[in-house]
Amino acid sequence: MNFWLFKSEPDAWSWDQQVARGEAGEEWTGVRNYQARNNMRSMKIGDRGFFYHSNIGKEIVGVVEVIRESAPDSTSEDPRWDCVVIKAVTPVKRPVSLEECKDVPGLENMALVKNTRLSVQPVSPAEWDIVCRLAGLTP
Repeated sequence: MNFWLFKSEPDAWSWDQQVARGEAGEEWTGVRNYQARNNMRSMKIGDRGFFYHSNIGKEIVGVVEVIRESAPDSTSEDPRWDCVVIKAVTPVKRPVSLEECKDVPGLENMALVKNTRLSVQPVSPAEWDIVCRLAGLTP
C-alpha cells in the first residue's frame, strides 16, 4: 500500500462533502499539474491518503482511500488529464496543521512541507506513521 495527500480548498470541496459521498466516493477532478497527475496514475485501489484543507485551515482533517484507479477526468475533454476516485475513511481525532508538520522531526522532507503547491502528493510510510500519531490515529 502506498500513501498520499490530497489537497482541497474547503470552500470548493470540503471534508464534510467528501464524507457525504459515502461508499460511492468522489472523483478527484480538476488536477492540471503533470506531477500531481502522475502521482494519481501511480495509485492503486486500497491506497490511503490524507485529506488536507488548503488555503483555509491548512490542516489534515481526514483519511481517504482510493477506490478507483486513474482514468480520464470527466471534467476535461483533454485526454492528458486523469483522476482517481476516493472515499472518506475516517476523520482525524485532531487536525494536523502545516505549521505543526514543519516543526515535527521526521516531517522536514515531507512534500507538504517542501512543495506546498502540489495538489496530490506522495507520503512516505514513516511520514504516514508520524502524522497518524499526531492526528490521534493508529497508523
